[in-house]
Amino acid sequence: MTTAATDSVHQRIDRTFDGLDSNHDGYVDWSDYQNLVDRYLGAFQLDRGDRRARALQSIHEMLWLELLRHAGAGEDRLLKNVFVAATRLTIVDTSRLNVVEGLAHAIFDVVDTDGDNEINKDEFDRLLRDVWKADSPESSKAFGRVDTDDDGTISRQEFLRAAQKYFNSGDLNGAGNLRVRG
Repeated sequence: MTTAATDSVHQRIDRTFDGLDSNHDGYVDWSDYQNLVDRYLGAFQLDRGDRRARALQSIHEMLWLELLRHAGAGEDRLLKNVFVAATRLTIVDTSRLNVVEGLAHAIFDVVDTDGDNEINKDEFDRLLRDVWKADSPESSKAFGRVDTDDDGTISRQEFLRAAQKYFNSGDLNGAGNLRVRG
């Protein structure tokens, strides 16, 4: 991985921290992840007992435990620089959990509200607007970057590739170039 790729991935993880830190206290803790899961459930009107909601909750709990493990944290909250480093380690260490793939599958299942195994523009816009509070001009272009075959929908495979690109690629024209706010 080049330095440019490293820097852009760092910036994306940095923005992810900002989107997660819902109370803006400079830390991410489990309550921030729970808040994110709750935003998904609210945006996509899912009951906590729904299998998709349970899968989303579980993958976020596993992600949180992996972040703490890689951070070597003595407490249950992470500063931004520790979060970025722990996230990078969690992404590359797939010995226990492939976080990127697991999250992408769970999120795809939630966002695909009609169960047709594709995400349409309205479903994708709801993800960006209601879950991640994305509000930049770039976010409106994101659908086209993820829909790589230009068929007007995002397949599961396109979504998985976009998630991989977000956390692993230096390509700023890729799917991960979104501005989010908590």
